[in-house]
Order: sequence, then structure tokens, then C-alpha cells
Amino acid sequence: MAPRPNLHLAVALDGAGWHPAAWREESARSAELFTADYWVDIVREAERGLLDLVTIEDSLGPQTTLDEGPDDRTDQVRGRLDAGLIAARVAPRTTHIGLVPSAVVTHTEPFHISKAVASLDYISAGRTGWQARVSGRRSDAAHFGRREVDPVELFDEAADYVEVVRRLWDSWEDGAEIRDVATGRFIDRDKLHYIDFAGKWFNVKGPSITPRPPQGQPLVTALATEAATHRFAARAADIAFTTPHDAEQARIVVERIRAEQLDAGRAHDALHVFGDLVVFLGEGAADRKARLDERDGSVSTSDSPVFTGTAAELADRLLAWREAGLSGFRLRPGAIPHDLTAITRDLVPELQRRGAFRTAYEADTLRGLFGLPRPASRYATAGGHQ
Repeated sequence: MAPRPNLHLAVALDGAGWHPAAWREESARSAELFTADYWVDIVREAERGLLDLVTIEDSLGPQTTLDEGPDDRTDQVRGRLDAGLIAARVAPRTTHIGLVPSAVVTHTEPFHISKAVASLDYISAGRTGWQARVSGRRSDAAHFGRREVDPVELFDEAADYVEVVRRLWDSWEDGAEIRDVATGRFIDRDKLHYIDFAGKWFNVKGPSITPRPPQGQPLVTALATEAATHRFAARAADIAFTTPHDAEQARIVVERIRAEQLDAGRAHDALHVFGDLVVFLGEGAADRKARLDERDGSVSTSDSPVFTGTAAELADRLLAWREAGLSGFRLRPGAIPHDLTAITRDLVPELQRRGAFRTAYEADTLRGLFGLPRPASRYATAGGHQ
């Protein structure tokens, strides 16, 4: 019997951690949340643990406890840096870990995101991904003042958005840059292509202004928590982050996403399904979370399961849930640095002892870490001057 592939592990980074009172911990670097050094340090810690990737949260509005609009709370972190710019700053200070900033597709333009992610892929030497997010909040739309969003169409629009981005990444063939000083030719114009995308929401001619990314196609990720997002991830993503609360629910979610993937005509495409968990790790983790809850004035919950316990107990859960079809997990540290270092210095060694996690990076690109080949441009055989 062939050995089971190693688990894939990611961490989701958001400010001082996923608990709203995490910034008040003595070990938190709350005064540094908006500095480059803070983000460099925590991503390098994730890389120390040989993790596949980090995601960096972003939004079009301030953090809030309300479904619509900002709240009046002044005891929780409000404000954030641009996730893509954080990743660009971190990239030269890391060597192997994947960098996956979030970017909201609603109210933004796919042309801008395509060149931003492509540029980051160059800066990181092929370690970039992108988490495509939507926003249906009227308060977010008010920042732009251009349109009202139909919630029913959010994810269909997002799927078209991702398709435009992917086509723009392909609009320069490999080898389009000649850079021949003797002949004075910098590019081969026959290897640049119009994408001529015409749809309900976007009409984009192309080509991109940025050459094809080092990975060809940086990985696209998406949070998939219910039916519409399962469908979106199956149509558009390479990695789906899901939030099952037990192994049986994980099995059902994986089956739903695989069925949607088949319906989308992507049966032969690699699509990894990760489980998300908020984690408080170590002896006394439950008491530590209770203390944070008391400071915040309420019991902190999440769309994903909230785990409190030891690294060995978490390893047991991850390996059990893997049997349901999950290929990896994205862990959301409850408080940084405590729970991040517990992941890298306690959980990772525990999984390594069980033969379930790598002991060294096997590839230099994010696609490589997932065993994915570099695809050819879809326009490479089109031929002709376009």
C-alpha cells in the first residue's frame, strides 16, 4: 500500500489573533500590528514550522461585530494593513512558505488584481496565491458609491472575476520576453494575446501589462462555508477552506464540493479541501481562552470549530478528520504569538513523529508544495498576431 501523503498545513493570520481580546495579552505585540517587522516575524515563524502557506486577512471595511456596518466597540482591534502589500514586504524575507493575501472581488477590478498577484509572484519567486473574497455589505459598497450589489449574484460574479484573472495571467505566453539587445526586440508580440472576455459583469480585452507569473497560474483559494460558496470554490479555486465541525460533516462537505467540481467540468483538476479550526494550544488552553472571553465580555465563537487542548490532542483530531477526505488544515491561532508558536514548535513536531508532516520543504514554489505542475498558457497554441 502506498504511504499516505503528508498533511498540508496553513495558518490564517489576522492581527493579534482570532480571539478579539488577543491584543490584550501580555505577550501580544499590539503596538506593532501596523508595522512591517511584526508581519515579517510571524510569517517567518510559520516558515520555521515548514507550513505550506499563510493567508492574510483583508476587507473593504473595518472589523465589526455587526452583520452590517461598523460597530461602536473601542476595546477590539480595528483597522488593518493591505494584505497584498504585507505579502510584498514579507516575500523577500522568506524563502519557501506560500503567501496568500486576501482580496475582495466585489467593487474591485480583475485587471488590477491580476497584475497585483502576478507582481507578487515575481517578488516571491513563485510562492504566491490569492484568497478571493466577496462582500455583500451595503456599508462596503458605500465606500465606492458606484452600485448596489445583488446578493444572489455575488458568487457567480466572483467566478467570472477569477476566470478573467486566470485568462489575464495566460495572456502572455512563456518566452514572450525576448530582451535581445542586438536586434532591439524586447518582446515577441505574437506571444501576447487579447483575452476578449465578454460577460454579464466584465468586458476585458487584455492582454495584461505584467508578463506571465513565474508559476504560470498562482493558486486561487476560497472560503467555502455553505452551498453557494461550495459551488464557487468548485468552479474557481485550487484550495477550498471549509468549516466542518466533525469528521462526518467533513465527509459530507468534501462530497458536496467534489459533486460541484464535477458539474463545473473540473473533474480532472486538482482541488484541495482544507478544514479550518481556531486553535488555543497547550496545557491550560481552555482556561486561557476563558480568561480572554472574560476580558472581551462574551464567549468567543467562530464559523469554524474552536479547539482547546494539547498539540497531541489536536494531532489526533487532524489525522482522524483526514480520513474524511480533507487534504489539509488551515489553523487560525487564537492569540499570537502563543498559539502560532505552539503550532510550529509543538504541533508540527508531533505530526512529524507520526510520519504525517514534512521534515523539510520539498519545493521552491507554492504549486510545487502541492505537487502541481506549471501549466502552459491556454493561448500558447492560438498562434498568429493578436
